[in-house]
Amino acid sequence: MMPANMHTLNADEILKIADRTRVSFLAATKQMMLDNDLEQALINVYIPLAACLAKQADDYRATRIIGINGAQGSGKSTLCKLLQIVLEKGFAKRVTTFSIDDIYLTHAERETRAEKIHPLLKTRGVPGTHDVGLGLQLLTDLRGIEAGESINIPVFDKSIDDRSPEEDFRQVTGPIDLVLFEGWCVGAKPQRGSALALPVNSLEHLEDPEQVWRRYVNDQLENDYKRLFREIDFLIMLKIPEISSVMEWRSKQERKLAKASPGGHKIMDTAALQRFIMHYERLTRAMLTEMPGRADLVFKLNRNQQIDGVQINNRAI
Repeated sequence: MMPANMHTLNADEILKIADRTRVSFLAATKQMMLDNDLEQALINVYIPLAACLAKQADDYRATRIIGINGAQGSGKSTLCKLLQIVLEKGFAKRVTTFSIDDIYLTHAERETRAEKIHPLLKTRGVPGTHDVGLGLQLLTDLRGIEAGESINIPVFDKSIDDRSPEEDFRQVTGPIDLVLFEGWCVGAKPQRGSALALPVNSLEHLEDPEQVWRRYVNDQLENDYKRLFREIDFLIMLKIPEISSVMEWRSKQERKLAKASPGGHKIMDTAALQRFIMHYERLTRAMLTEMPGRADLVFKLNRNQQIDGVQINNRAI
């Protein structure tokens, strides 16, 4: 699956790393209730990818920020969790994950933006609904954290659509070799102004007829988010097969969230989920068109959410 020139491991070394990581790797797949058998992916995808990233950490001798982009339901969190296990147990790297979801503005802050700028900004997701300054500070802190020092990473609770209280924040202790920075719009670029005129769905047509919301989102990408994404050292994209996959896979994700937190996560019905996804549609379509040509590494997903193709754009790999 992964090209041999991505790493310097021979077959015996790969098998030894697999022996060190298999138990924890498979336990995590079971805990996450994954439908696919990923044991072969451990050999074909995760170990070679981890070897590539571990080599970057060694070569640069500095904390590397690895951006991981993918549409809703594409498996970003799964990739990060499993990749962290392989990097830590197979390569002795110090790794932490950081989701752009965890720097969403609070519910109250989004309500304020909805009142002052546009009502659609009340819904979390698009650029303009995150605390970018906080994100920049966290990435700076993660790069500079020394042995024994700790920082707290915010946690966003989707069941209440708000940031968790500080006592529930995740503590990270340094030093850190690799930060897996994941999110549906991580690494996104703004569209040309002319591309914003035509609505992509009924939400834009009916609720943003003057293009105020989508132009605000685009301006955010052109300014604050550009500075945030400039921190990324290496960008990985999980490329979905088609835009219709978002609804199917996000529906499955909703069911898993509800099952994992009975009584906590209220599952969206079909109409609510379709409306929610429409907030993300414009930028998702734009990224599917342009990002595969510039991301350092692209994993092409099939309809079963499995990786069945790899595209390398970075000659340094």
